[in-house]
Amino acid sequence: MKYLKITLLLLASLAICCKPAEDPSEGGNDKPDPVTPTPDPDHDPEPEPVVKLLCIDAPLVLQLDAEPVLGSSGAIVVYTSEDKEVDRIDLADLAGVTVRPDGAMVPSEQITAATKFTTTMDALQSGSRYRVVHYTPLRIKDKSLEIKLHNSVLDWGGSYYVTFDAGVIKDHHGIVKDEWTFTIKDKPGSSTLKVSPDGKGDFCTVQGALSYASTLGKDAEVTVEVGAGTYNEMLFLRDKNNVTIKGASREGTVISYPNNESWCQGSGGSRTAKPVLGAAISNAGGRGLMLVENCDALTISDLTIENSFGALKGQAETIYFNSGSNAHKLIIENCNLLSYQDTFLCKGVVWVHKSLIAGHCDFIWGYPSACLFEDCEIRARAAGYIVQARIPEASDKGFVFLNCSLTAESGVKDGSMYLARSGGDSKVFDNVTYINCSMSGVIASGGWYASPLPNPSSPTAVSGWKEYGSTDAAGKPLSGHSARGKYLTDDEAAAFSSRQAVLGW
Repeated sequence: MKYLKITLLLLASLAICCKPAEDPSEGGNDKPDPVTPTPDPDHDPEPEPVVKLLCIDAPLVLQLDAEPVLGSSGAIVVYTSEDKEVDRIDLADLAGVTVRPDGAMVPSEQITAATKFTTTMDALQSGSRYRVVHYTPLRIKDKSLEIKLHNSVLDWGGSYYVTFDAGVIKDHHGIVKDEWTFTIKDKPGSSTLKVSPDGKGDFCTVQGALSYASTLGKDAEVTVEVGAGTYNEMLFLRDKNNVTIKGASREGTVISYPNNESWCQGSGGSRTAKPVLGAAISNAGGRGLMLVENCDALTISDLTIENSFGALKGQAETIYFNSGSNAHKLIIENCNLLSYQDTFLCKGVVWVHKSLIAGHCDFIWGYPSACLFEDCEIRARAAGYIVQARIPEASDKGFVFLNCSLTAESGVKDGSMYLARSGGDSKVFDNVTYINCSMSGVIASGGWYASPLPNPSSPTAVSGWKEYGSTDAAGKPLSGHSARGKYLTDDEAAAFSSRQAVLGW
């Protein structure tokens, strides 16, 4: 049998000393006796390969001489240099996933609280909490196999080796100890954390930086600078204040991963302990790309977050900002948030500025005391409803759109998008206000979708569905929207006409 020459790399940077695998046709499964080469006086010996340091979250890449074909048994196992196992990926667990055309692995059945934890799931760590998600441990790219280890399994400065069972790659018999070694960089010495997919930063993934940021003290200011590139991952941040996540540019830094209700149940939550393989996870991490729990003063700027599940049906948030107190602050500046249903879910006090939010069904929704979209584009991707508000108190500002443009993607039918619809819950309030917004022809002539009736069914200057200064795309004043919405007077509109008025800061 022809043997495969395999080199272990860190994306563009490198990392690993290695040898070709032995040919299993020679002597069965026993390793052949080593051969001592005869020194050649006319040639200097080849220098030993240099082992470069890896980011703690670096994906490993097997570069082969032919496109690999994954097997259905065996495991990839990572050990410390002292032979302690720290991570494993079992090929048998791939029976429970579906591989999408883009290479992402998604669950064949919905993850619920009763689902048992496998190696095709990850536990994203933030502080002492864990968010259980599905993830893609192995991805084939041409003649290489990318291996993404689980979150927070390696230590700063640690040395490791990797073994492969015979069934991992078809027609390849395995790799033995010490042929596949790597060492992790020391921890960053700054509160500005640099993320770069080529391994030249402090981290290769955004989650790696967030997991580390959560160890630096609850109120310590941390900036995560995310370099240009596409980051295929889900995210989790918990109990950490004063974090800024800043991309290189709005279009150039993209965080993208497929997730939705069909694959992971609920809006999501975390658990107090890392799950054990084979045990029920007890709390599903949810259908969104990014889950934020109990974090104050979080800023996200200059990047794109896309839930790339790619279908009209299925709740699938880009961000769930869950403030237990409903008082934590979130700023989103110069970003794209892209999904279809339930794109943006929030609690707390939120300012979204000069950003694009795209979706089609209740794609802005939640329970905030106040959430202001200022100078934003709100883009319909199909027929549906922009907002579903579930505001806790009648006097809360709720969702406010100030100087925004309501647009549509090409091909979306005129009159097919409504400003809001109610969830029909009398215990919460449908507080949604549009101030000086231009509305393209995609907005239905009635404006508001009044079945079921909102709460209150007859809006006031404080509570319910409201608008002021609405125009069409050409700037012509609009009138005639449903009586379920109130047209504010100049004096009434003043309470919604600035960030200070809406958010208090």
